[in-house]
Formats: sequence, structure tokens, C-alpha cells
Amino acid sequence: MAAIKITVRPNGPYRVEAPEGSVELVDAQGNKYDLTGKTAFSLCRCGGSINKPFCDGTHSKIGFQGAELAVKKAEESGPIT
Repeated sequence: MAAIKITVRPNGPYRVEAPEGSVELVDAQGNKYDLTGKTAFSLCRCGGSINKPFCDGTHSKIGFQGAELAVKKAEESGPIT
């Protein structure tokens, strides 16, 4: 079985690394994305990429904070009253 690695980058994309042909990526309608020749790609997590579902680096321009950091900051600031 092929090894597939998905890395959650801090305040960035999901990085997918896998042997070519071992990952199938489809949209909401079931259409396949062409991953020919790709053994690694990054998936947008901020929602701002022009090239969705792939990351184009927009997260760094808009100051995106991943949920794990946003939740931590909210907990540190205390309850909302």
C-alpha cells in the first residue's frame, strides 16, 4: 500500500505527499482533478486561493490563522461577556 503523508502547515495549507496515482482528488460534483505528474501538492485552508482547491500562497498575504492558533488565542483572552 502506498504511503500518503498529509502535513498541516501552521497557518498555511495542507501539504499532501504521495506516490503519483495513489491519491484521487474530486470536487463536490465528483469531477476528478488532474494530478498527473504530481507527487506533492498543497490544499488551500484559508479560502482565499484563486486556484482552489490548491494553495497559491494567499494565506500569507491575508494573515490567515489556522483554527488551532485561533482557538488558543481565544482561550487565552478569556470568555466573551
